[in-house]
Amino acid sequence: MREGLRGLTTRGRSFLAAAVAAAISAAILGEKDLLRVAVLLAVLPLLAAAYVGRSRYKLACNRSLEPHRAPVGASSRVVLRLQNLSRLPTGTLLLEDRLPYALGSRPRVVLERLGAHQASSVAYTVRADVRGRYEVGPLVVRMTDPFGLCELSRAFPSIDRLTVVPQVTPLPSVRLPGEYAGSGDSRARSVAVHGEDDAATREYRMGDDLRRVHWKSTARTGELMVRREEQPWESRATVVLDTRAYGHRGEGPTASFEWAVSAAASVAVHLRQAGYKLRLVTGAGADADANEAAGDGVILDHLADVRLDKRGELSTLVQQVRQRADGGLIIALLGTLSTAEAELLASLRGNGATCVAFLLDSSTWLNLPAKARAEAEHAHGSAALALLQSGWRVIGVEHGTRLPALWPQAGRGSQGFAMRAAMAETVAGGMK
Repeated sequence: MREGLRGLTTRGRSFLAAAVAAAISAAILGEKDLLRVAVLLAVLPLLAAAYVGRSRYKLACNRSLEPHRAPVGASSRVVLRLQNLSRLPTGTLLLEDRLPYALGSRPRVVLERLGAHQASSVAYTVRADVRGRYEVGPLVVRMTDPFGLCELSRAFPSIDRLTVVPQVTPLPSVRLPGEYAGSGDSRARSVAVHGEDDAATREYRMGDDLRRVHWKSTARTGELMVRREEQPWESRATVVLDTRAYGHRGEGPTASFEWAVSAAASVAVHLRQAGYKLRLVTGAGADADANEAAGDGVILDHLADVRLDKRGELSTLVQQVRQRADGGLIIALLGTLSTAEAELLASLRGNGATCVAFLLDSSTWLNLPAKARAEAEHAHGSAALALLQSGWRVIGVEHGTRLPALWPQAGRGSQGFAMRAAMAETVAGGMK
């Protein structure tokens, strides 16, 4: 009841003030009818306070997000289900869900009335243009009586989280270098290619398991023959994302860093769907490894949180990649590099790794004067030449280019080498 009295609206307090004035006037004038009016004016807000105060603890709320993970620019549907657990109907309910600024303004929904044990659902949509994890809630319910004399608020503590991941662009199928590396059982390939009857065999050796004896081959050759063991291979790939703040330009969703993050997500999803055992290295926190059970969610969630590192160094990123370097394919999304930093990346070419660099010319994300533009292009070409000379495959990226158009260059053979040679000659000529 006390909380109900504290929730009296301006109208309710006006009724009480009018009741006091009418009671004083009735006492002075001796009018009993005026006293009855004063009692009526006082009883109405008190009954409203008791009614609202009693019903405020009889509500249950459930929120669901569809989906919980959405790409940048996509919408997610939020469904609120409110249930009246009491035997008394509620008055008008105003629902207000708290949202961060990036998801838009707070939605306000009005429910006229909920009967006894009745439930009702309302929905609204949210959209984010910036990656990240956002809290949705808590829900605030404002309850009022039919006359608007009392209003109370209740906040439901439950909070749901919406993860906004980078956009994933479908990439064309391209045969990539370094398809198989190492050993494992994720993509096992048997030496035999003609079926069980033509299984690859060898001569029996002391200690071989007799259960592996291939009797048809033994009968044909006259010597004891056993089946060869399967030779399992697996495709491994490492996607490297450069998070150095001074390597990227631009602001907001159109910055060069956002292009690189979206490209890293697209490449990672494409490679995982192609059967690669995938590792993501960002230089900011722990690595992310994708497996069959986790799917793409681990990679995308990791990229939803990644931010530019103002104190990031390329040497730290290289060291992080080398800690688990085991060959295979390395695809790096790199910002602006100096020649020395490009030479530092040469150490990743060891252990039979095939390295492909998408080298962003982040200066193209800015409007520069002619002289500054020429200097930036020269520095970009020098870094690309250093990478080419160390054995990397280099794909230049400028503002406005789309990853699907660049992706085929990652798998080109002789054409790719011809393009690299032509690029090297152009850069060398510019340096002279």
